[in-house]
Amino acid sequence: MTIRTGVYPGTFDPVTLGHMDIIRRGAKLVDRLVVGVTTNASKSPMFSLEERMAMVQREVAGIGGEIHVVSFDSLLMDFAEREGAKVIVRGLRAVADFEYEYQMAGMNQQINPRVETVFLMADVALQPIASKLVKEIAIYGGPIDRFVTPAVAADVGKRVREVGLKGTR
Repeated sequence: MTIRTGVYPGTFDPVTLGHMDIIRRGAKLVDRLVVGVTTNASKSPMFSLEERMAMVQREVAGIGGEIHVVSFDSLLMDFAEREGAKVIVRGLRAVADFEYEYQMAGMNQQINPRVETVFLMADVALQPIASKLVKEIAIYGGPIDRFVTPAVAADVGKRVREVGLKGTR
């Protein structure tokens, strides 16, 4: 029996309820879902790679199915090949996401035509959530509990206090 493996890549800085929705739903589409936590040179992460990996691992622990959290710092298609994935799972929130993701899927298809990209629409209630906005709200002392789990909210609040940013929640 062939195991269908999918990869859901992202920076997860921090992991949001939107990410968790895509992980839950993506895990139903494949036998094995690899959540690939990566670095992104164009982003300034609030959490280290190790912290983000631990955060995602903690959050996926209660989800059924075979979910693995793995770090990578390479081309996505090389990572997918290394993991034996035939599917890349991507979440879409809005039209702007689609334009970018469509372009990336096309480039990835050129690099490795053996791997398909599957788009999952974010749950309507979760569509506006973005890690960047969660961090900004937290930095200015706003409530983020509607966008992340209580444990992630605590992690973000602690980091904001440690770094001495504006927020105190």
